[in-house]
Amino acid sequence: MRKETSTNTLNKEQIESMCGMAYTISVLSGRWKLSILGFLLDGGTLRYSELKRKTAGISERMLIAQLKDLEADGLIERKAYPEVPPRVEYKLSKKGKSLETILNLMSAWGEDNKGIRP
Repeated sequence: MRKETSTNTLNKEQIESMCGMAYTISVLSGRWKLSILGFLLDGGTLRYSELKRKTAGISERMLIAQLKDLEADGLIERKAYPEVPPRVEYKLSKKGKSLETILNLMSAWGEDNKGIRP
């Protein structure tokens, strides 16, 4: 974790505040964030256990961290139910839903270009 007052952190914040693409990349960066957003885009509201199952290979710690990041960035909403056993559901927020076109375009581009080598 970087110090909030480090030059690196301040430079990152400045670039992201001045460049929309840099902000978008910073919000979407992370090995699992795009997959999580894609699953929520396709599935609507998903329980934690469903997300865990769909993101095969992710550790529990990493899934929790990625979900917290997405929630902190306002892309997903988390709803916890006071039940035993606990039930937690996630869905895209309005801000998260606004990424639909971008996510679909990225997916299509990937499908068209994943087998092509320079």
